Amino acid sequence: MLLRIDKNNPDDNRLSKVIECLQNDGVIIYPTDTVYTLGASIHSKKAFERICKIKKVEPKKSNFSMVCFDLSHISDFTLNLDTPTFKLMKRTLPGPYTYILKANRNIPSYFGYNKKTIGIRVPDSLITRKIISNLESPIFSASIKNDDSILEYITDAEEIYEMYKDLVDLVIDGGPCHNKASTIIDCSEGEPILIREGLGEIPF
Repeated sequence: MLLRIDKNNPDDNRLSKVIECLQNDGVIIYPTDTVYTLGASIHSKKAFERICKIKKVEPKKSNFSMVCFDLSHISDFTLNLDTPTFKLMKRTLPGPYTYILKANRNIPSYFGYNKKTIGIRVPDSLITRKIISNLESPIFSASIKNDDSILEYITDAEEIYEMYKDLVDLVIDGGPCHNKASTIIDCSEGEPILIREGLGEIPF
């Protein structure tokens, strides 16, 4: 299904279809503040395994991000943050950043029992944040890349739908996205380390 949702004024009736899909082990593609990305409920092992197949990665070797509504969700899945890291995240989130943090034991077991870190995202996207708010839990996320050597990410939802309609349950058309992913910052050892420069400006 291709579902159009206004990125500035998401319709609750349309969002309810997304929530129902996620609650029933569905896999979606949705717009963020950076690129279109695969997503599923963190409570669905079945959906997680489906995304691993789409991405062609082994489940225990996956590096999917946890997408949260705000900073209050983050403590559910990470060890206590030091003050500088918390201030950095508070200053830049919601925004186009992925923070790698030390994981706690609340990470779903299918992510891998030995997972020491987890990527955390709080996108500045009304559609994304309303999905998480209505679902009442974070979702996990895996970006979709283009085979084109020039355009790394697909920005058009209709093109994405044609490519993935047999692999996912629902594609949200929230208008064109960026062709640049999030900036990744590793704070798992305290001092922030830039892993990938993306859409977000380097904040340190």
